[in-house]
Amino acid sequence: MLVRTQKMSFDGLAGAIECIIDLPGDTPRGWALVLHPHSLHGGSRDNKVVTTIARACVQHGLVAVRPNFRGVGESAGEFDAAVGETGDMAQLVGQFEEAFPQAAGGKWVLAGFSFGTSVAAQLYSARAEQNLTVPDALLLFGSAVERFRFRDIAVPEHTMLVHGEADEVVPLSEAMDFARAHELPVVVVPDASHFFHGKLLTLKNLLQQRLLAV
Repeated sequence: MLVRTQKMSFDGLAGAIECIIDLPGDTPRGWALVLHPHSLHGGSRDNKVVTTIARACVQHGLVAVRPNFRGVGESAGEFDAAVGETGDMAQLVGQFEEAFPQAAGGKWVLAGFSFGTSVAAQLYSARAEQNLTVPDALLLFGSAVERFRFRDIAVPEHTMLVHGEADEVVPLSEAMDFARAHELPVVVVPDASHFFHGKLLTLKNLLQQRLLAV
């Protein structure tokens, strides 16, 4: 169960990265970095999909980190179409490992929703290319990876890709194109919109099943 939530800032390339850190009651078995949707369209760490993902991760014994991307809340800088945001998250990972060594020494889940999927996928790809430790699970919800791609993408075959059948922002066909290019299966939630209205419990259940394998 969630025992406490704390606010913390890390140092990004453009200045402070404001974060909420959700902590489980027992000794953490790892951590999750959960990335929010488009900053210029109301996206923030408090998005309902983001908080749903974070709660599921905490219930699984993970410390959940929910940063605000640059220009959102008290995070410094301006929207940078995933380029700066990916660099900021690379900075955050190293600082989190120093601040929370016990959690960082366990499993690592990297999750993104909408715009956050592009940052997550490119962060994963950059770390793999640099032979750095990569997450044990990459979870992409309402994938918009290609819309903000600035580098080559290499995602693991166990990537979880969840998309709404009736997504009005990123059509299902776009997610299928991404999945096809990377040979990934797709979990399609029937009748779900981009923001999974009325389907958050379904999303949470899918995530909890996936976390059992982490």
